[in-house]
Amino acid sequence: MYKTVQGDTWDLIAKKVYDDEMLAGFLMQANYEHIDIVVFSAGTEINTPEHEEKDDQLPEWRD
Repeated sequence: MYKTVQGDTWDLIAKKVYDDEMLAGFLMQANYEHIDIVVFSAGTEINTPEHEEKDDQLPEWRD
């Protein structure tokens, strides 16, 4: 669980929590009830499920 601070955005939260702003979409899927928020105010609780990087996400040429 992550509690937002004023000015947080999805990509900023993903960077803080997962050290990867590209996981903003994953974070948004886990928090569909807040999907319409672009810039958060302070105190919104965001579900931050564990994310495991999988090797099967590699492009074919990396196999």
